[in-house]
Amino acid sequence: MMIKKILIGIDDSKHAENAAKYGFDIAHKFNAAVGLVNIVEPAMMPQMAGTADPVMGMPMQGTGIENMEILDIQRNQSENIVDSAIKKFAGGMKVTHFTEYGSTADGIITCAKEFEADLIVIGTHSRHGLDRLLMGSVAEHVVRHSEVPVLVVPMKENS
Repeated sequence: MMIKKILIGIDDSKHAENAAKYGFDIAHKFNAAVGLVNIVEPAMMPQMAGTADPVMGMPMQGTGIENMEILDIQRNQSENIVDSAIKKFAGGMKVTHFTEYGSTADGIITCAKEFEADLIVIGTHSRHGLDRLLMGSVAEHVVRHSEVPVLVVPMKENS
């Protein structure tokens, strides 16, 4: 099997940065194309203007930040994450980048199909026990549902 295209899932964590380093190292060795994906899970603010404070019964003021502004902020942060990874690891190699909105795991799988990736590289937050049960595992979901091999890059706790 040839590895011609590698999709690397990144966020702003040290775990993702570690995985990006592995992914780019593999891409350089195989002369493979790289796709970077950062998933934005939209954080919408409830509209509070016109609603009453449940304690005082007084009208509450809005947050001053509209949902579209929040999405713009998130999109800019996503672009900064991708740009930073490209500057740090690409070494002149052309990189395709994706910004998806929604579920992180499903977004990675969707981008892998769109990019026609031969390999997905993602980091793991190494959650255990109750934390993993409550937070779920993006890496586990991607491994279980991907149609291509997935390299999950762990990170030592003291790193």
